[in-house]
Amino acid sequence: MLPFDYLESIAPLRGDAGSFSVPWPMPGKLESFPSFDSFAEWRAFLLQFSLNSGIPRIVSAKFERAQKLYVLAWLDFDLIKAGELVGLTALELALNDRYGGRELLRRRQFVTERAKQEARPVRKGEKWWVENATFADLLKHMVEHDGLTDSQVPIDHRCGSPSSVIGLLTGTTKPSLADIRNDLAHGIPFRELPWAGLLELIRDLINYAYR
Repeated sequence: MLPFDYLESIAPLRGDAGSFSVPWPMPGKLESFPSFDSFAEWRAFLLQFSLNSGIPRIVSAKFERAQKLYVLAWLDFDLIKAGELVGLTALELALNDRYGGRELLRRRQFVTERAKQEARPVRKGEKWWVENATFADLLKHMVEHDGLTDSQVPIDHRCGSPSSVIGLLTGTTKPSLADIRNDLAHGIPFRELPWAGLLELIRDLINYAYR
C-alpha cells in the first residue's frame, strides 16, 4: 500500500485555491470533470485505484510512483502528465513480465513452422521479430491470446461505458494506449489535458495480467 501519511503536509501548501477538477469518467457520464474540495478527498479518490495485493513489488512500486504523481497534482496539475507516463511504464513492465516469454515462444513456433513449410532456414528478420515484441504487441496479446474482453475491465462496469476498451489495446481505436505512451515519451505537444481515467484503466489491466 502506498504510504500517503507523509503527504498530509501537502494540503495546506496549495492554500485557498478552490476546488480541484480533473477529467475522469463517472457512472453514466464518460466526459465528466469531477471536483475535489480537499486534498483528503482527492487522495481517497486515487487510493481506490490501487493494485491488488500479491502483484510483484517491482511492478506495484512503479505504479505507486504514478499514483504519487497524481496525488502531487494537487499542488501542480501538470504532474498528472508525468504520472500518466510512469503509469504506462508500470503497465509495460507488467506485460513484459506476464506475456513477454509467452509471446516470444508463440512467435518462435510461428516462424519455425513457416520456415519448415517453405523448406528454408529461419530468416534474420524473422529472428529479430521473434525477440522484439513491442508494447503494442503485448497489449494485443492480452486480447488475442489471454482472453481479455470489455466485460472483464472494471472501469467499463463502473462507468457503464458504451465504448470499447479493447480497441485501445488492439489499435482499432486511435490513439491507442501504445500511441498515448509514445506521444508522452517523445514529447508530442498536442495533448495538454490528462487522459480521462487512464490511471484507473492501467490498474485494471495490471490486475488482469496478474489475476
